This record gives sequence, structure tokens and C-alpha cells, in this order.
Amino acid sequence: MVASLQHPVPTLSDGGNMRVFLTGATGFIGSAVVLELIEAGHQVVGMTRSDEGASRLRAAGAQAHRGALEDTESLKRGASSADAVIHCAFDDFSDFVASCEKDRRAIEAIGSVLAGSERPMIVTSVIAAGLTNPGDLAKEDVVSTKFTGPRVSEAAGRELADMSVNVSFVRLPQVHTIVKQGLVTWLVGLLKAKGVSAYAGDGSNRWPAVHLSDLAPLYVLALERQVRGACYNAVAEEGIALRDIAETIGRAYGVPTVSLPPEDAAGHFGWLSTFVTLDMPASSALTRELLSWEPTGPGLLSDLQTPQPS
Repeated sequence: MVASLQHPVPTLSDGGNMRVFLTGATGFIGSAVVLELIEAGHQVVGMTRSDEGASRLRAAGAQAHRGALEDTESLKRGASSADAVIHCAFDDFSDFVASCEKDRRAIEAIGSVLAGSERPMIVTSVIAAGLTNPGDLAKEDVVSTKFTGPRVSEAAGRELADMSVNVSFVRLPQVHTIVKQGLVTWLVGLLKAKGVSAYAGDGSNRWPAVHLSDLAPLYVLALERQVRGACYNAVAEEGIALRDIAETIGRAYGVPTVSLPPEDAAGHFGWLSTFVTLDMPASSALTRELLSWEPTGPGLLSDLQTPQPS
């Protein structure tokens, strides 16, 4: 179970405005979080590895911090001068195991700077970290003992909590806009390469989802509330069947939709086969109550109806 969500610690800066170090600041999610933080009155120091990224951050009104996930010293420097840290960065899903290990080392490096302080850190996790039995709703007040995948963001963050780091977690479902839709973007890539839109078995297994325009404000709300150990499920839709996802993108791109036997999933989906059979619906009831968060963005299937150019 997670820590109590009822007793936030005081904010750190006068008026509640904070200097926030943000990893992944030029990425799909991080770019939106930058704007929300600035709109809320916070100062943002965004990590980037490139001149182009630094220019984008400055244009958005943020400061640029040159660094990279694999450069743990750059992470420590960024965290050391901040009132708070939001860790959004995650590398290539197609090299998932290596990216998860890099993520763990990054979380540990940031936490080593924040240990023993009240400065909050938000770690980006995944909905699967709250799963119990297949098909049960993942809930905020449950930490799964059955999630044994390589994504260890939440486990690494919980180790920081034992070191007196003021850490909390935002668990992500499929995050989408018209242009990008989490793991579904990779399904679209397979569709284009193989000429069919596929799902495994009967396709009744479900993925939860949230629109980017709803997710970014949630990070800010979680940061400002500052509840040690809290988990927030960033979920607008509790679960969309993979069959419905496959049929929607099949229609959008004009290719047939097919069901594959589960034992053939690895041959068709490659590294995605780990995910395409997962049934991971999720509740955000507690998140909505505690943060007064009410998502209003478009649904996943709506965004998938617009095909993207190759």
C-alpha cells in the first residue's frame, strides 16, 4: 500500500513557486509539462542534450540544462540547484531492457542529491505497477507484487523513499494526441510495414489512456500537493480493448484487421508482444478526488481516426 495521501508537506518557495528541474523536457510529454509549469508560475530548468533542444526550451520560457540520462553527474547538477524535480525522461522502447536500466540509474542519481530534504521528486511510472490480477482495475493505493517487468521506475523511487526522499509517482497509460499515441504509435508502424492491423487472441484485453492535454496539468497538481509516497493514475479512459484499437487504425489506414493466435504474437509484434496481450484497465478515482483533476480531452479512438503521413 502507498503512504497516506492526506498530509502534504509545506511548499518550498515563497508563494508556492518553485524552481523545477525537468528531465525529458523536450520530449512528447515533457514539452507539455514545461508549458503547464510556467503557466502555473514555476521556473523551469529543462534538461536537453542538444542546441536545438536548448533553443526550444528558451523559446518556451524555460532555462536549458545540458545533460543526458546516461550522464548521472549532469542529473545531479540539475537536481542540486532545484526546489523540485520531475523525471519524465525515458529512452527508446525498442531497446526496452537497456532503457529501463538507464532509467533506474538516473532515478538513483537524482535521489542521491535530494535525500534528507523536503524537496519533492515526481517519478514517472506505468499503470502496470498498480496491477494485481489480470483484468482487475489498477488502483492508486495498491503497489503490485506481481509486476515483474523490466520497467523499475517505481521500485527505484520507493527505494529512494527509504532514503528520506520526498518522492511521489505519476503512473502513465497510453498518452495520446492526433500525432502520437504511446505504444499504439508502434502498432501503426507495424501496420504500415506489414499491411495488416493485428491483435492477439480475441483482443478483449484493455489499455487505459489519457490525452496529453489532461496529463500535463496532472504533473503540476501532483507537484504542488507534495504528498510523500503518493501514486497518481493519469487515466481518463479506464480501458480500451486492443481489438477496438486495431480496428480503428485499420480503418484509418485502409488495411484489414486480423486476429493472431497468442502463440504467434512474438513473430508479428516483436518487442511489442510483451504488451499486446496485457489486460491492464486502471482506475483514477482517487487521483481525481485528491487533485480535483477532471480530464476533458478527446478519447484515444477519436485521435486514432486521423491517419498520419508516412
